[in-house]
Order: sequence, then structure tokens, then C-alpha cells
Amino acid sequence: MGIFNSINMSATGLTAERTRMDIISKNIANANTTRTSSGTPYRRQMVVFEESKNKSFAEHLSNFTKSRSLMEKNGVKISEIVEDKSPFKKVYDPGHPDADKAGYVNMPNVDIVKEMVDMITATRSYEANITSIDSSKSMAMKAINIGK
Repeated sequence: MGIFNSINMSATGLTAERTRMDIISKNIANANTTRTSSGTPYRRQMVVFEESKNKSFAEHLSNFTKSRSLMEKNGVKISEIVEDKSPFKKVYDPGHPDADKAGYVNMPNVDIVKEMVDMITATRSYEANITSIDSSKSMAMKAINIGK
């Protein structure tokens, strides 16, 4: 594995975690949205990560002969963004325009505390990927200095 492969892997992690933070922010922003364009309350969204698979030797060789480059996409990728199918929260508020006949309003299935915990873990993962890139750069600089 080359120095640039490790940086590329960390870069995929940065992109994935940034998307995760964007989705978490969207969830928090819509925590009180009782009516979307479909007429239902907002449903919490979640990002599903997937490992980017390494290619076989034959695929590497074929790519090398075609492009003369071994820069492969390894690391993590986002396979999909899914909606949380947990039930909506019921809140008694008979004055709300979206209240049913019994006075209950369906609220989004977003839990602010859970979203904040997810945001902290996404932030820590993002920071870990930045640290990995910094370490790779530092090793490259030290390797260059060995030759001087």
C-alpha cells in the first residue's frame, strides 16, 4: 500500500462522515416538522456505510495496463440513505393544525439526544481520518528527509 492509498482511504472516510453530519443536521432541523410535501411528519434519515471492496489481482492488472495508474478507490462508501421506520411520536396538542380528532399530533421520530450523540461520533470519526492523513503526510516528509 502506498502513501497516497492511505490518504485516499482517509479521504473517503472524510466524505462519508461529512455526509453523515449533513443528514444528522437535517434530522435536527426537521425535529418539529409535522407536515412534509407528502403530507406526513418528517421521518428520520440514516446513512448506511459500506466497505469499498479491493479488486482482484486480475482487475488491478487490467486497470494498470489500461490507465497506467494504480490509484484505486478503497475505504468506505455510502451505499444508501434510508428512512427510520420507527413510529411517530404522539403529542397531545388539540390547538395544532395537524391534530387529529382526539387532539393528538404525529411528531417526527427524531430524538434530539440521539442525534447529538450521533453527531459527536461522526465528528470524532472525521477527526480520526484527519489525524490519519496528517500522519501519512508526516511519514512522507520524514521519508523525503532521509534521502538528504
